[in-house]
Parts: sequence; C-alpha cells; structure tokens
Amino acid sequence: MFKKIIVLLFAVILMMSLTAGCAKNEQAAPAGENLKKVKLLLDWVPNTNHTGLYAAKDKGYFKEVGLDVEIIQPSEGGSADLIAAGQGDFGISYQEQVTYARTSKNPLPVKAIAAIIQHNTSGFASPVAKNIKSAKDFEGKRYGGWGSPVEEAMLKALMQKEGADFSKLERVNIGAADFFTSVQKDVDFTWIYYGWDGVAAQHRNFPINFMKLQDLDADLDFYTPVIIASEDLLNKEPELTKQFLKAVTKGYEFAITHPEDAVKSLLKEVPEIDEQMAVASQKYLAEEYQADAGRWGEMEEEMWANYGQWMYEQGLLENKLDAKTAFSNAYLPETK
Repeated sequence: MFKKIIVLLFAVILMMSLTAGCAKNEQAAPAGENLKKVKLLLDWVPNTNHTGLYAAKDKGYFKEVGLDVEIIQPSEGGSADLIAAGQGDFGISYQEQVTYARTSKNPLPVKAIAAIIQHNTSGFASPVAKNIKSAKDFEGKRYGGWGSPVEEAMLKALMQKEGADFSKLERVNIGAADFFTSVQKDVDFTWIYYGWDGVAAQHRNFPINFMKLQDLDADLDFYTPVIIASEDLLNKEPELTKQFLKAVTKGYEFAITHPEDAVKSLLKEVPEIDEQMAVASQKYLAEEYQADAGRWGEMEEEMWANYGQWMYEQGLLENKLDAKTAFSNAYLPETK
C-alpha cells in the first residue's frame, strides 16, 4: 500500500513537472513564431504622418495582437491600386484617392477604415513678401504644383468664388520639389501640408502666409491621410482588421501623449530625418491626430459626402460617390 502511494505521488509530481515545463516552453517561444505576417503599404516616404505606425511596431503593439507587420514604401501617390490588387493587406491613402477609386468607370473595391489625421491640414503657402492672402491674390502669380486635375479645379473654383480671373494664374509643374527652394526661385506659392512644411517654416524662421483649404471652402475639409483595406480582406478577415487597428490605435495614442518619444521609433527606421524638425512636426500633429473626434481614427459621413459632392460638381468624378460605402468605423476599437 505504501509503495502504491509513493508511486502515485511520483506520478503526480511528474505530471505537474511536465505541465509546468510545457507552460514554461510556451512562454519562452521565440518572438514571432506564431505571428501572422501583414503587409502595410505607405503612401510616401516615411514621415511624421506615419509615426503611430512605427511606434506600434517598435513598442511591440503589433506583436501583442499576434501580428508581424512589414511596413513597405511603394511608389509615390497612395496605395489604392496595390491594395485592390492584393499586393498588400493595408495601405495609406487619402480621401481624394479613395473617392476616385470608388467612382471610376472600373471602380476599385477599397475602403477607408481609419483617419490618421482628423482634419485637412493642407493649404496654399507663400513667403510673406509675396503678399498672397486670399484666392483673389492668385491673379498674376505663378503657382507651383504637380499637375493634377484636382489642383486646377481647386484653384479655379476658389478664384471664381472670389471673383478672380483664373486665366491670369500661371501654373508650373514642380513635382515634388522642395517648398522653400521653389518659392524663392521658381514660383510664388504652392500647396503644402502644414504639419511638415508649415512647421519647417517656423523652425527655419521663414515667415509665410498660409491659407488652410477648409478656411477657403468648408467642403475642402477632407481626410488625408487614411488607412485603407480591400473589401475582400474586410469581408474575409474582419478580426485581423480589428486586431491591426487595435495596435495602430495604441501607436497613435502613444504619439499623441508622448510625441518626443514616438519620434524615436520613426527615426530608428529613417535616421536621415532631422530630429529637431521631426519633434516639432510631431508636437503639431499630436494635436491634430484625434483633434475633436471621440476617438482616434473615427470618420464622419458628412465629410466624405461634402468633398465627394464638391469633386463631382467640379467635373472630377465619372459618377457620384456613395459616401456610406467609402469608409467604415466598424473596425476601430471601442472607446474606453
């Protein structure tokens, strides 16, 4: 009897040891062993618009939700075509591109799932010495842009709104040329994002006049940039999308509350960015990422409808946009 008890105790101890060993081995599993690989396509070179993404990767937020996210820089101009073709799982785009994609003759099945910045921070900028303070002042000036139809439509509509003669505006294609070099040598004004070039102007003590688009026309307050996914992925893997946005939300919330620390995550990937400039930009964007929204990433149908209608009225779209179908807040984490 005594021997049986000893044998039974030994068996119990052995079983406990094996169980503990298995648990220990599970905890010690190499990082990334069971992580799902995900491809995220950027819209441009890495910059402070993307800091929350790099913070999510650097701080381990993606790993916390079981994802191994590869951040890829594609050719410039957004990622809608590639995402629609299944070349990536998620992409960075902008409302204008999504609107074009969904209203074209052969529409692309992509949808916005989060707004990185809550309001449009872009507008027309010029050196103070040029004395350009309204669209009326565009007459007789040289505008430097990248030659897109929406630029021409926007300039024309804003000038006509103020009774200015659009034919008296000279337009020059400067591509992605540096703002400061361009406005001192080649053109009088151009279209910038304040979060980078506007902040850089302050950083350099270079006085500018800046006209934010929605101050010129309320319909020009649109989401840029946004995170997009294909409808196919959203239908097949809704939980993957939710887990991805859970980590991304955490990354942007960190960038909002700790802008200087978040910049370090960005600089690990792109050390060539000027750190002081990046910190200044990040502090500005920390106030813009969520702004007046109830949670980071949330979008409103009115903003999609207003800008879509404006684009249609300017003859930029083949078909009207169904705003309800262009975006979704359903994959964002619930508010705490």
